[in-house]
Amino acid sequence: MADALVSTFHDSRFPVDENGLVGAAKNGDLNAFNQLVLSNQNLVYHHISSIVRDDQLADDISQITFIKAYQGLSQYRNGSFRAWLLRIATNACYDELRRQKRQQTLPLNPVNTEEDENESPEWLLDTSLSVEQRVEQSELGDWLKRHLDQIPEEFRTTLILVDVLGLDYTEASQALSIPMGTVKSRLARGRVRMHEHLKASPEYQYLS
Repeated sequence: MADALVSTFHDSRFPVDENGLVGAAKNGDLNAFNQLVLSNQNLVYHHISSIVRDDQLADDISQITFIKAYQGLSQYRNGSFRAWLLRIATNACYDELRRQKRQQTLPLNPVNTEEDENESPEWLLDTSLSVEQRVEQSELGDWLKRHLDQIPEEFRTTLILVDVLGLDYTEASQALSIPMGTVKSRLARGRVRMHEHLKASPEYQYLS
């Protein structure tokens, strides 16, 4: 199940020397910046999509994000480049959603006995399916995304960043501009919500 999620949301590969590419891009090397775009475009797109939930709008905001990133490269001060990039994407999403609002157009064991989040939620594991039981990964990914779409945005975006796209807590905190404690709280609550939606689904009995 984890493989289906990851392949659905993120199939890019980060450059081996991303910091080197950032340094070159800062010095005006457009080709280096284009490599950064290629390496992060799926990550950025799916993060944006998890917020705005509109494919065309996600495409548009992705382009805006990379334009703003290029224009603001001088403000990047090392650390996690992808977290910095996702923070730009997050802000661009909320700018657009605010604009639309003004226009009126608009684990299966997620917590442990101490009520703390599990580091490796069981809802992301796929140890029980036989070959005969497995559905096509694209179909499984669509099914999982449908359930993710039912989770409130603040929990959904955190789940996707950490459990699907693989950011650590620090990077997620930077990307969302929220304290690390809030990331952990939203992640734990999001896993509970995901568990509830999956458990209520008819497909859950087939997959469990």
